[in-house]
Amino acid sequence: MPLPSETFIIAKSLPSERLDTFLRRQFPATSRGAIQRLIEEGHITVNGKPTKPTHAPRVGEVVQVEWPEARPAEAQPEEMPLDILFEDDALLVLNKPAGLVVHPAAGHEEHTLVNALLHHCQDSLSGIGGVARPGIVHRLDKETSGCLVVAKNDDTHLALSAQFAGRQVEKIYHAIVCGVMARDEGNIRAAIARHPSHRKRMAVRDDDNARAAHTGYRVIERLREATLVEAVLHTGRTHQIRVHFQFIGHPVAGDETYGQRRTKRLAELTHYEAPRVMLHAHKLAFIHPRSGKRLWFEAPQPADFADAVKFLKAN
Repeated sequence: MPLPSETFIIAKSLPSERLDTFLRRQFPATSRGAIQRLIEEGHITVNGKPTKPTHAPRVGEVVQVEWPEARPAEAQPEEMPLDILFEDDALLVLNKPAGLVVHPAAGHEEHTLVNALLHHCQDSLSGIGGVARPGIVHRLDKETSGCLVVAKNDDTHLALSAQFAGRQVEKIYHAIVCGVMARDEGNIRAAIARHPSHRKRMAVRDDDNARAAHTGYRVIERLREATLVEAVLHTGRTHQIRVHFQFIGHPVAGDETYGQRRTKRLAELTHYEAPRVMLHAHKLAFIHPRSGKRLWFEAPQPADFADAVKFLKAN
């Protein structure tokens, strides 16, 4: 049986970009490392010939991607409670609790969402990228709670990935940010790239490596020395909401990476100590790949988030 494949033609030459970086944008659900592995193993070709991850895409080139059969997962199934908002034979949507790591990694080989999904779904999970792991189409940081969609097969995974890449998915977050915001609503348009010296951090930058990023927001309620906001992701960059609100001077409360000083100041002024990054994926909407119907999901604010809002309400 032939391997599933996709073919497309490069529409514009990108002399300063690498093929693996370009393909990462085309297939956002697949990691750059997985794409590099597929190139090196010959599953991705340009004009029918093997290539390198560093190849610069040129207009008119034909890129073919073959998705190999999934290899056995290294993560082990674990019986863990899951707050499932919706499930059918194609996908499931769940309300991820804060503190739950999504993928196993060094120091977090067990008790992750992947372990739980391997137990819950058993053999019914997508294996995009040649790795038999749950088809998590988008990610939430460990400390972020809320809506997360998981694909149960490769067709669903690819269809949902295309919706994310085409900005057809609606992603609405709630966040408690430090400081009282003056404007009722606004848009943050600032390109994001890897921080030049802190490789695990992202930053607003104005250079060739930065990618356009757009976050819309509106104030839900002004609190004591803080603001409850609704944020709409129009793009999906790593740490986008956290970086953008830091950029405008209102970092997310509890964010030790992007808002440590402001979080400390918030605690000094209000005696509220945030237990985590106070960010919650409140709503998620997308088109079901099989039914064609648009689905809306909403995850209620978790207890620690609701308690924070109550504590910080202006007197």
